[in-house]
Amino acid sequence: MSSLSLAVRDSSTMLRRNLLHVRRYPSLTLNLLLSPVVLLLLFVYIFGDVMSAGIGGGGADRSEYLAYLVPGILLLTIGSTTIGTAVSVAMDMTEGIIARFRTMAIHRGSVLVGHVVGSVLQCVTSVVLVGAVAVAIGFRSTDATALEWVLAFGLLVLVSLALTWIAVGLGLSGPNAEAASNNALPLMVLPLLSSAFVPVDAMPGWFRPVAEYQPFTPAIETLRGLLLGTGIGHNGWLAVAWCLGLAVLGHLWSRSLFGRDPK
Repeated sequence: MSSLSLAVRDSSTMLRRNLLHVRRYPSLTLNLLLSPVVLLLLFVYIFGDVMSAGIGGGGADRSEYLAYLVPGILLLTIGSTTIGTAVSVAMDMTEGIIARFRTMAIHRGSVLVGHVVGSVLQCVTSVVLVGAVAVAIGFRSTDATALEWVLAFGLLVLVSLALTWIAVGLGLSGPNAEAASNNALPLMVLPLLSSAFVPVDAMPGWFRPVAEYQPFTPAIETLRGLLLGTGIGHNGWLAVAWCLGLAVLGHLWSRSLFGRDPK
């Protein structure tokens, strides 16, 4: 059997292991999924009338604000889900599972690949569930073409992959699961500081650079343009560049941490 076949076989085994772990212990995933849903309902039904004042020159209603809000909530969902990945990786490290895998005749990279692919599948599932809640409360994407839907899905997968590799690195670098969870909080906090809830132009001048020059804002604006059929401008290329850069950085960082000899 070739080395590629062995890598695929071992990675598939690790993927099944991670999916079984999620199925047997769903509480962490459900807790992380609950936060975006609560924020969605909170900003639509409690703060919707106030927040919509910053949309479209102040003339937006609640349904228009819902349409504006959903793309940001979907990206927030991905960030929240990947926190669970960091915790899962840290638990494997601290409980000796990784050390045990090191002694087995398996492909070395299959452990990380299993975590990454499993996390991306979790992210996509979480996005679908949160999207279903959004549709249930009135979100519609009638102006998007079939191609734009495909591109939107591809962007969500790309963001999931990028954030997952960063989360894996955070999990490997943390001394325990609690530290990994705390270290991964920026993956959920950064979307809150982006254009997810109000346009960058409606923010105070001193805060605009924080929202504008970060990875989530171009990704959210691109997803918003695809789902609502509006212009994307340069945000599409920026979003792809951020995702690829973070994915490569996270991959190299994770491989470096995973390849270190255990102390």
